Parts: sequence; structure tokens; C-alpha cells
Amino acid sequence: MTVTTITETQFLQILSSEGIDTPDLPRLLIQALRDKGMKVATAESCTGGLISKLITDESGASQVFDCGVCSYANNIKEKLLGVKRTTLQQLGAVSPETAQQMAEGIRALSGADVGIATTGIAGPTGGTPDKPVGLIYIGIATKGKTKVIKADFSAKNNNRGKNRQLSAFLAIYCGLRCI
Repeated sequence: MTVTTITETQFLQILSSEGIDTPDLPRLLIQALRDKGMKVATAESCTGGLISKLITDESGASQVFDCGVCSYANNIKEKLLGVKRTTLQQLGAVSPETAQQMAEGIRALSGADVGIATTGIAGPTGGTPDKPVGLIYIGIATKGKTKVIKADFSAKNNNRGKNRQLSAFLAIYCGLRCI
């Protein structure tokens, strides 16, 4: 599995170079999905339903949004999304493999064309030296392909709210770029 790493600064530079403001991302995703006759579903852990909220805040979301699952607990990741127990036991909920399996699982569960998943450590507690606060994995599953992005939002001025918001917008952006 190839995992692409991106920092907050890099993400904001990409958006700036493309002339995109973060609040416009959900509308752009909906428009792109509608134009292609596609649907999206989300599986969220650290973002706690924020991606689903951002998408469904937009008019027209019902045409492209199938469902969102807030899978905070590992047993929900396993039972509902099909994340392997061995993945959770050996690698943990915060891992590229978990993000991949969550994205693929929500896509399979919903029948959507695109599955978007987030898992990570929003903070302010829960971080370790190996998995610091601000480490987020985003999985994007499409037909026959899953991409995993490792977000490093560990900047000292970041807090739980900012980490969740950055993660949600990055996940929506990655979904937009994968369709």
C-alpha cells in the first residue's frame, strides 16, 4: 500500500494554488459527484461525523450522499465496516490499514461509488511518540482502488477542533480528486 503524507501547510498551499477555499469543498464534491452520476458514503472515527455534516449542509447532498457511519469504537469498525480484528489488534485503529479497510467497508456497505474514511488522534490527549496528536489517516475507496493519505496536523497551535476540521476538509478534497 502506498501512503501519501501531507502537512497542514502543504494542504493549504494546494488549495491556494487551485483557488479553492475550504468552505467550498463540500459543494465542489457534490457538484462533481452529481456531474458523474456517482454517490459517496463516509466512515468516520476522529472526525465524528463532521464530513457527513459538511456534505449534508449543502443543498443537493441527497442526490449524492448515501450514508455516514460514525465508527468511534473498534467493535463498530469491525462489525459494521469489516475492519479485520487482527488489523485492530496488531496495528491499532490509527493505521493506514484501518483507514483502507474502513473506506472499503463503507463503500461495500452502502454501495456508493466512493468511500471516504478517517481515523486518527484529534487530541488533546491520546497521542504517543509513535502516534502523536494530529496524526490522521484518510482512506478513499473507489472501484478497484483505495488510496490512503497520512495527514500530519501536529503543529503546536493545532487543537482538537482544528485537527478535526482540517481532517474533514482534507478528506473531502481527496474524495474530490479521486473521482
